[in-house]
Amino acid sequence: MFLSRLLDPVKSAAREAGAELWQLYQSGDFQQQQKADLSPVTSADLAANRIIINRLSELTPDIPIISEESHLIPLAQRQHWPRYWLIDPMDGTQEFVAKSGDFAVSIALVEHGWPALGVIYWPKEQVMYYASRGNGAFKQQRNLINRMRVNQHQAGQTLKIAISRRQPLQPIVDLLQSQHDVEYIALGSCSLKSCLVAEGKADCYMRLGPTGEWDTGAVHIIVEEAGGKILDSEFTPLSYNQRDTLANPDFMVMGQASIPWPKLIKSRPTERSLTA
Repeated sequence: MFLSRLLDPVKSAAREAGAELWQLYQSGDFQQQQKADLSPVTSADLAANRIIINRLSELTPDIPIISEESHLIPLAQRQHWPRYWLIDPMDGTQEFVAKSGDFAVSIALVEHGWPALGVIYWPKEQVMYYASRGNGAFKQQRNLINRMRVNQHQAGQTLKIAISRRQPLQPIVDLLQSQHDVEYIALGSCSLKSCLVAEGKADCYMRLGPTGEWDTGAVHIIVEEAGGKILDSEFTPLSYNQRDTLANPDFMVMGQASIPWPKLIKSRPTERSLTA
């Protein structure tokens, strides 16, 4: 009941933030700068961040918020939170700047260390992806709502892999262990590529390189409720709110569970293993 009560207001917050992003995207009236890690941030990211934080603070004033674009709260202060909001006001800032339109708003509720509710809004297509624990995953485009399930891949079929528009392809190719027929589907935004797996348009998405927990929180519950899973590069579950930096290891979004993924994709040590 608690999660179902939150879902519609969170969808509204995502849509409002997305509308602001789209207006700034179309007008070009935004400023760009680099963060300390050299990743881009724009005034549009910050505008969407303010909208989401204001709406969530009104909705659940007692639930803390972690955002990519807000000051990081020390682990000692947040590690015992029973629940918190985890947001990326614009996933795909590079795509926003490059004018591809492949950027999205991402809002998750994490309960006891695991995503319990997730909403992704894609302003360009006016598409909402959402899920809550135990209630399935859905895609809403305007007034049309469809339940999502991962693709029921059959032996011998071409394996469809979602890839980045910006990252080189060869590191992904090098991770494939077999001579499987592969089709690559290019799209921007980490969350949108993950949603391709959830809705059955791709079988897998492998993410190499830096991401934060806000990049996976919302899509994690969406993918799981659609019948898929997100694992790190050693085929173990991701974790939330257990690290100082909230940085993710490399990870894989995988569709149908019966596919022998370890026979198709090479396991490789995560940063956690290398530093343990």
